[in-house]
Amino acid sequence: MAESQAPSVIFDVPESASSLNTVRLDSDRHWNHDTHGSGFPGLKKRGHNLGSRSWIKIDQTGNSKVLELDKFTVMRHCSLPSRDLRLLDPLFIYPYTILGREKAIVISLEQIRCIITADEVILMNSLDGSVLQYKSELCRRLQTSKDQSDDLPFEFKALELALELTCTSLDAQVKELEMEIYPVLDELASSISTVNLERVRRFKGHLLALTQRVQKVCDGIEHLMNDDGDMAEMYLTEKKERREALTSGDLYDQISTSQNVKVVSKSAPVSPVGSCSGVRKLQRAFSSISSSKHGSFLSSSSAGENIDQLEMLLEAYFIVIDNTLNKLLSLKEYIDDTEDLINIKLGNVQNQLIQFELLLTAATFVVTVFAVVTAVFGTNFDDSIFDNPSTFNWVLIITGAFCGMLYVAFLIYFRHKKVFPL
Repeated sequence: MAESQAPSVIFDVPESASSLNTVRLDSDRHWNHDTHGSGFPGLKKRGHNLGSRSWIKIDQTGNSKVLELDKFTVMRHCSLPSRDLRLLDPLFIYPYTILGREKAIVISLEQIRCIITADEVILMNSLDGSVLQYKSELCRRLQTSKDQSDDLPFEFKALELALELTCTSLDAQVKELEMEIYPVLDELASSISTVNLERVRRFKGHLLALTQRVQKVCDGIEHLMNDDGDMAEMYLTEKKERREALTSGDLYDQISTSQNVKVVSKSAPVSPVGSCSGVRKLQRAFSSISSSKHGSFLSSSSAGENIDQLEMLLEAYFIVIDNTLNKLLSLKEYIDDTEDLINIKLGNVQNQLIQFELLLTAATFVVTVFAVVTAVFGTNFDDSIFDNPSTFNWVLIITGAFCGMLYVAFLIYFRHKKVFPL
């Protein structure tokens, strides 16, 4: 019934406008039709589910639907290049991506990979907890705010939830790491052991990886906040309303143009050649007028673009992720301070060992001198000193006193050189 009435409605509309509306109606009909397989029956399939992936479609009312879509279908529906779809591929590691396009926002935040349009969210289906949480929370919020007035458009609600879940997840991981690493560091500071050092080394690697992830999210949000053009591209609802207003205005102008042409042809009969050329000239004139009006409207709209709403939204989550980054930096500083303390303790122990080695070396030297004297007198040679047995005792006493004085001289020298503490 709808297809039979369509020609009567746009009978006097030019061919370009009718084809434009027909394409839009066909695309909307294909997208909203619930089928098994690709979900887009108007496109050819390259084999059974070849290159298809499971996606979750969430509309503005909070209803969700699981679809099997291939890359080309998603690209055609969302007007995206293939490189943007590649950013959502799980085989590629892109920890942070927020791109504003003409009709969609491409988001890849941790495990949340989705495409946001002015009417729906196409979420890559996964068994990950973040994806399931995003789906359930977005549906709940959309169903709750259905009867409530909200200043945020649909695309910003979906974007806000993705940023919120990402920042919350990263902050929870940081808190969990803090709870694990602080007791280990305190234990390591009190008792240095190989087991504790290995645990700290493992936690430090985890800390470095987490810091890089948080830093990329923080830098990405900051870069987006500094680019007004990218933020202006994300106002999908506003751009959609402009396109609809311009399209309806162009259709009205073209209908009125065709009606004026018909009136002129009835009141003033002219030659067939002249009437056809006149109609074409009039159509060209009106098309140029509408195109100039289209360009002036878009330029004035883009010049007066108000991005304060999105900027405040991004700024709020930038503060959150920056606070998470500061926690990681504080934790890194605490690890560095613990390492410095351990190095100081190890240096102190090493100094004590060196001091003990010096004392032992000095004592060994003194004992060697005493042993040399006793060894000399232990050899077989004739001397009158051996006639008196008590004389050898005096030799031992004098040698021992000399060795003792020599050892004390070593200690005084070490203290003078500040080898030992006073």
